Formats: sequence, C-alpha cells, structure tokens
Amino acid sequence: MKAIIWHNPRCSKSREALALLNEAGAEVTIVEYLKSPPTRDELKRVYARGGIAPRDAMRKDAPKFADNDAALDAMAADSALIERPVVETEKGVVIARPPEKVREIL
Repeated sequence: MKAIIWHNPRCSKSREALALLNEAGAEVTIVEYLKSPPTRDELKRVYARGGIAPRDAMRKDAPKFADNDAALDAMAADSALIERPVVETEKGVVIARPPEKVREIL
C-alpha cells in the first residue's frame, strides 16, 4: 500500500501517524509541508477527496475564516496553518488527529 503523509517531524502526532504507517508496511512518501507547501489546488483536491471542509482542516489556533475559499487561500499562503498530519492512501484521506485515525484508510 502506498501512502502520502504531510508531515512535520517536530510534531509528536505526525511522528506517531508515520510510525503507524510504517508498522502497517505502507510505502510512505513523506512531504514536509512546511518546506514544500501544497498548492491551493492540491489542498482543494486532497480535502475534497477526504470529504473535509477546508475550514475544518486548519490548526485550532489559526484564524477562523467565513468560508472554505478563504481558508484555502490562507493555507496556500501560509502552510503553518494546515492541521497535521494529513494522510492519503488509495482508500481516502484523513487528518490523523488522533494518529489512530490513519487506520481508517489502511
């Protein structure tokens, strides 16, 4: 199984989700989204695939936006606003908080 994780190595939840993927034997592509930010189109695609409203995909301490388009614009401009980790497999997309949510798409 292939998986992509939008990862921040300084985040314990992100490290835990990555460990779960590795334990499951997934072939993991790690994207350090703070160093290689996703585009607005990529954010939109991934969240749509996961049925996740972009406003709900922002860090809890991020500013609140009235609509999903404004949230996408903000996250594309500042990837630090993205709630992590985001994990994508052929079965779907989750924000792995708690990290065990990754099991839903394994």
